[in-house]
Amino acid sequence: MIRRVLLGSFAGLMLCYLAAPLVVIFAVSITTTRFLKFPPMGFTFNWYVQFFSDANYMDAFWLSIRLAVVVTIIALLLGVTAGFVLSRGDFRGKNAISAAFLSPLVLPTVVFGVAMLQFATILGFAHSFISLVIGHIVVVLPYVVRTTLATLARFDTTTEEAALDLGARPFTTFMLVTLPQIKSGIIAGGLFAFIFSYSNVEISIFQSRDALITFPVKLFDYVQYSLDPLLAAASAITVLFAIAAIILLDLAVGIDKALSGR
Repeated sequence: MIRRVLLGSFAGLMLCYLAAPLVVIFAVSITTTRFLKFPPMGFTFNWYVQFFSDANYMDAFWLSIRLAVVVTIIALLLGVTAGFVLSRGDFRGKNAISAAFLSPLVLPTVVFGVAMLQFATILGFAHSFISLVIGHIVVVLPYVVRTTLATLARFDTTTEEAALDLGARPFTTFMLVTLPQIKSGIIAGGLFAFIFSYSNVEISIFQSRDALITFPVKLFDYVQYSLDPLLAAASAITVLFAIAAIILLDLAVGIDKALSGR
């Protein structure tokens, strides 16, 4: 009993420790002062109004949304396909290919950002939406592959075999039998890909230009010369966006199922 109480108390303290920065961000974003102050003085939503009325911020925000959507769709198509090949296939070099798909998790993102800039410059498409998409896909693809592999590792292939024996075509079998059973891993991988693409700075900063600045890069540039509650309001919007994605994941498949791949 005492051990359970101590463990629960420790877990509660850790949660409070992790949540404290988020509380500070939200509190600072509603202060009436023109500088960051905690505890906040007064109460106002003017900084949020100013954020949504700033065309530069909104352009960067919607660019990040469009980029994350495109990257997520392509990463799902590539990652789920790769997951099936690695899970079901038996060929020489399988382990090496699997390691190659996961290598972006080991390589520092800044190093890859520099390499991607040199690669895109040589081929003539640097500082473009295409270069952003390619760079983000490489970074988020391992998450889709891993969640797909985790789901397929627990998949019972006898249901597919039964459907095929009963006359179903391979595509029909995939859509009606396989996909419903692995959707938790696919949805989890898609949400992880979306969040990581939306919040990426290291890749985006090397491919940015005046008319192509993502939201995280915009915040990074802004903090270099100004520290006012507008920055806190913009950061709070990003936090709320991430929380909404987690809630969506929980409502769609359940966080436990998504993380375990069941």
